Amino acid sequence: MNKKEINEIKKNFNKDSGLFTINRVVMAFVDGENNIRCTVNKGFHELEPDKAEVITETLKKSLSGTLGKNLNEYPFPNESYEEGGAQHILYDAIKTKFADEEITTAFLNRIASNYAPGTAYAIIAGICTYTVIRRAKDDTKTDDDFEHTFMVTACCPSQTGDDGLYYDSEQVNISKKLNNEMIISKAPQDGFFYPVFSDRQTDINYVMYYTKSPKKPNLSMVEDVLDCTFQYTADGEKERFHAVLTAVCGEELDYTVISTVNEIIEDVIAQNKNETEPPVVDAPRLKSILSEAGISEERIKAIDETYEQIVGEGQLRASNLVETKMTLAASAITVNVGKDATDKVRTSVIGGRKCLVIDLDDPNLTINGIDTTVDIKGDNDE
Repeated sequence: MNKKEINEIKKNFNKDSGLFTINRVVMAFVDGENNIRCTVNKGFHELEPDKAEVITETLKKSLSGTLGKNLNEYPFPNESYEEGGAQHILYDAIKTKFADEEITTAFLNRIASNYAPGTAYAIIAGICTYTVIRRAKDDTKTDDDFEHTFMVTACCPSQTGDDGLYYDSEQVNISKKLNNEMIISKAPQDGFFYPVFSDRQTDINYVMYYTKSPKKPNLSMVEDVLDCTFQYTADGEKERFHAVLTAVCGEELDYTVISTVNEIIEDVIAQNKNETEPPVVDAPRLKSILSEAGISEERIKAIDETYEQIVGEGQLRASNLVETKMTLAASAITVNVGKDATDKVRTSVIGGRKCLVIDLDDPNLTINGIDTTVDIKGDNDE
C-alpha cells in the first residue's frame, strides 16, 4: 500500500462515508501471563453507540502515522500459507467474518500465544468492508466497483490507574484515590491491517503492521504473530546508511560532504512530496548523491559491494536518512546547527590547530539565555 491508498481507507473509515461498514467486532482481554480472560463477538450494529464510537476510533488509529515508520508492509513467507500459519489463519477469519467460533478462537489464540507486550492488553479486531468506486480516465463512474473486505486489529495496553489524592466529601478529608479497574487504552500499541489495498485491489499476500513506537517496534507481533521477517527500524536504516558512507568515503568524509549529502536527500524528498510512493535511496542513487557531493570516482566504485554487505538488496527510505539539523560533537563540546545555517560552519586549521569555525552575520549572541555580543577587536584572517 502506498500513501494515497492508506489515506483513501482512512478518509472513508467512518459511518458517514457511505462506502464503509464495520460488520463484526471481536474483543478479548489477555492477562500478563498470555491467558485470554474473556471474549466478546458481536455484530457492530449490536454495540452501544458510545462503545462503537470508541472501537471505531481505536481501529482507525491502527492506520495512523507515517508510512515507513509507524506503518510497514510485509509479505508472508511460503510456510505462512500452510495450515496453522499466520496467513492461513487471517484468511480464514476474513472468509468467515468471525462467524465461525473455531476459526475465531484460532485467530485470538494466535495473538495471545505469541504477542509479548509486557503487560495485560486487549485485542480489538473488526471485519470491515470498503466499497471501491472505480472511475474512467474522464472521471466518469464505471460498472466494475467491488468490495474490499479487510480486518483491522488493534492491541491496546491495559493497566490500573493511580488518580492520586482527592477530597472525600463524606469523610470531610483528603484521601488517596484507589483505582483497581483495568483501563484499556484507546491508543493501540501495535496492530495490523489485512489484506492490504494495493493498486486499488485486494492483495492477500501482504499485511500492514502498525506500531505506535517506530523506534521500538514489537518484534513478537511481526515475527511470531504474523510470521513475517522484520525490516529495519527508521533508526536502523539511518545507522546502516551512516555505515555505508563511512566505509565508502573514508578520509574524504568531512563536514562539507555530510551536509551536502543531507541537502541532496532533502531535495529528493521535496521533489517527490506529491508522489504516492515514498522516495528511496539505493546503491545507484547513492552513487549519484556522492558524486554530486564531491567524492572521488575511485571511492564511488566501491558503493555496490559495500552497500550489499551492509544493507543487502533492500532500499533505504529517504525520509529516514535526512537530518533536520546538523549536530557536531567533540570532547565536551556539542554544537547544533539548523539546516538553514549549515553553510555558516566549516572546519579549518588556524595557527597549527584544528578548528571549527562559525561565521556570524550578526554579532549578537545568546549564551545560557543571556544576550551578549561578539567583541571584534581586529581582523584575524586565517
